[in-house]
Amino acid sequence: MLQGRQGDAAVQKQSEFVDFTQITPGADIVPARHGGRAKCLQRLIRLGLPVPRTVALSFGAVHRIAQGEMPDIAALLGLFGRAPLVSVRPSSQDPDWGGPASILNIGMNDARHAALVESHGAAAANALYLSFVQAYAVHVARLDPDMFEEEGDSADALAAALEAYTEETDEPFPQDPARQLSEVLRSMARAWEGTTARLLRQARGAPADAGLGLVVQAMALGLGPGESGSGLIQFVDGKTGKRQVTGRYLGQSQGRAATRARPGTLYLGRDPRGPSLEERAPEVFAQLKRYGETCRINLREEMQIEFTLENGYLHVLDAVRVARSARGAVRIAVMLADEGIIPREEALLRIEPRAVSELLHSQVDPSDPRHAIAHGIAASPGAAVGRLVFGSAAAQASAARGEPCILVRRETTPEDIRGMHAAAGVMTERGGMTSHAAVIARGLGVPCVVGMSDMRLHRRDGVLITADGHKLHEGDIVTLDGTNGQVLLGEGKMLNPALDDAFQALMSWAETACDIGIRANADTPADAQTARRFGADGIGLCRTEHMFFEADRLTVMREMIFAAGPEDRASVLERLLPMQREDFKQLFEIMQGLPVCIRLFDPPLHEFLPQSREGVRELAEALDLPLSDVSRRVQALSEFNPMLGMRGVRLGIKVPEIYDMQARAIFEATIEVSRDGAPVVPEIMIPLVSAMREVELVKTRIDALAAAVRTERGVDFDYRLGVMVETPRAALRADEIAQHSAFLSFGTNDLTQMTYGLSRDDAGRFMGSYVKQGVFVEDPFHTLDTDGVGELLTIGAERGRRARPDVTLSICGEHGGNAESIDFCRRAGFDYVSCSPFRVPVARLAAAQLTLGKPLFHD
Repeated sequence: MLQGRQGDAAVQKQSEFVDFTQITPGADIVPARHGGRAKCLQRLIRLGLPVPRTVALSFGAVHRIAQGEMPDIAALLGLFGRAPLVSVRPSSQDPDWGGPASILNIGMNDARHAALVESHGAAAANALYLSFVQAYAVHVARLDPDMFEEEGDSADALAAALEAYTEETDEPFPQDPARQLSEVLRSMARAWEGTTARLLRQARGAPADAGLGLVVQAMALGLGPGESGSGLIQFVDGKTGKRQVTGRYLGQSQGRAATRARPGTLYLGRDPRGPSLEERAPEVFAQLKRYGETCRINLREEMQIEFTLENGYLHVLDAVRVARSARGAVRIAVMLADEGIIPREEALLRIEPRAVSELLHSQVDPSDPRHAIAHGIAASPGAAVGRLVFGSAAAQASAARGEPCILVRRETTPEDIRGMHAAAGVMTERGGMTSHAAVIARGLGVPCVVGMSDMRLHRRDGVLITADGHKLHEGDIVTLDGTNGQVLLGEGKMLNPALDDAFQALMSWAETACDIGIRANADTPADAQTARRFGADGIGLCRTEHMFFEADRLTVMREMIFAAGPEDRASVLERLLPMQREDFKQLFEIMQGLPVCIRLFDPPLHEFLPQSREGVRELAEALDLPLSDVSRRVQALSEFNPMLGMRGVRLGIKVPEIYDMQARAIFEATIEVSRDGAPVVPEIMIPLVSAMREVELVKTRIDALAAAVRTERGVDFDYRLGVMVETPRAALRADEIAQHSAFLSFGTNDLTQMTYGLSRDDAGRFMGSYVKQGVFVEDPFHTLDTDGVGELLTIGAERGRRARPDVTLSICGEHGGNAESIDFCRRAGFDYVSCSPFRVPVARLAAAQLTLGKPLFHD
């Protein structure tokens, strides 16, 4: 047997071929070779906990067992005395990978049964033997479980099980403990290496060649005279993370029987609902509390302890990390840091950034049964219960009645924004991670599922049909789970957001550790308030077009579109000026001196016009124009590919009155807010640039307008003008563009779309198949393509900095909230990333972890 730590490389290499090692304080037990359970048991032994004698089999030994090469079973059993009674449990490298079922009471046979009848009584002996026969028959001999269901402690039940085994196998139940153990080890080893088990653990993140260790442990019976039984205990609530003794104890039982609701199950601590272990055996309960504290301090973790009592003597069989929800994980990590058990940096590293989004929104209670009727892409996290509505007007009417609703559309358009504001959740038949519905919903913090190709919306009939033929009508209640991309039938049980003191503490630590700026994409005062609440460093993208879809503004925009010429357009836009000025004033006031980057008008004008015949007729009536004139104008503004047409800076140059109005509103708001507080320095961003001359034309006009406002108001102010780099050409010509730009903000949504030649709204229809077949490693609209799009970012950053060393670099597409994108931006020397307000905490934590040196793993 090889004991103790081995420093010599040759001895270390040799130790890989040792079949089994008794776990002692100095034994050479390594998680990568023996698994997590074996290592944890060694730590418990080192801490002095009463762990029964345990032997670890290495990954290599288990693999050889699966191939038919058995270890020295006699020598192994010899470590457990003359009449061994043992259990075998799996020990994978990561507990989440699972493993074969544990087998208890190996070594039970007729002779041991007779001896236990004398020492523990017939009932205990019968129950132990029956339990082993049933487990061996089902998990080792692979017999029909229905034949071995009977429970009890009678001699008749035991005899029936032994007889059934003999009838099914044509041989008596094996009596030799060595043969029993050999067959158990062989069965567990082969089960691990089977195709089904491999696929299951790969689905949980395990590599295909993940190894399995096994631990053989002396049995603590839990049945017999005196206080005997088994239980589980932990000292925090895994769901909330708060201090609380949790678990159960069941007398005259083994294993995890106490977790099942059975007569006689006890609470652990004193409880008004029933009797407890603390009352029945106060010394044992006090021991368990001490062991829990010992584990917590020395293992630096909240542990669940599995224990057995044998005639009043306490055995600790195992301890595992307490299973926890996202909110439980945050509170536990913060609590351990506050008590000095772990440093704050480690607390930050223990929390998965994506899990933080669960704390910001309502969630479906994971313990609640699910009846999923449709699936799609989880585009915006959180969950909501509401009645189905199939149009934005219906969503607004529902909100006015105080009834939560779920807005269903084939795909959303800018006209749906008011309905999305009113809805508790949004689901669309089409779309991907950067579709209109997904981007707006994330900004609003509204749960959203898109690309639900397994459902069909028949709006004319007022029915939604799922893949299994289930028909849902307008008004039916569903639960939308935007975190998992599911629609559940009926009203699900919900958990409220958890923005408590633990969350706030974690975020403040993350902000201290972070070495890159985290801004928010915020289009409204409500968005800005959310960004402030989550500690954003400013606004990195304010999409001003979203301000024009309110009913009063939409009418003005339509009048502007139908104006006869520049003077008429400017006259109409003067009515929007005070509205825009008030918008910007509110943003500046909310952000309290933090930077606010305002993107000038971007979308094509056709988005502000109705597309249906009825809508065109209503517009003609509102404008008091002939229907034919309105129809011709709508037709004239239509484009074959509007996302590559008259939008962004092209519209600003063609119809400059829009940018003039917006720039004036920004400057006048700047003066008014600066008068009452710290000077405001707005950032004005020109969208969809592809040529230096475009920047020159817009800059000349905005600079002239700034001079005019300064003269009119008699007040000086400063501002920064920059470019949104969304076209490949802008990235390639960044050295020219940067000469006229204080900042370059890369819009990765459109840049990805143009680099790939993929519509971000339509890619969701086939992207899953592409990823599955390995065409793309990930959906490039979800995870930044650091090879292709990333090279354009790198080229743009390098050339921009070469031409203007002080230029500010950032990304403001939806990728800004992903750890992969943040990692790329940090390495490329970017100044900040910007993302939806509700993704700011996720991005902040990811950035802090990268700063602290956490490696970034790519699936």
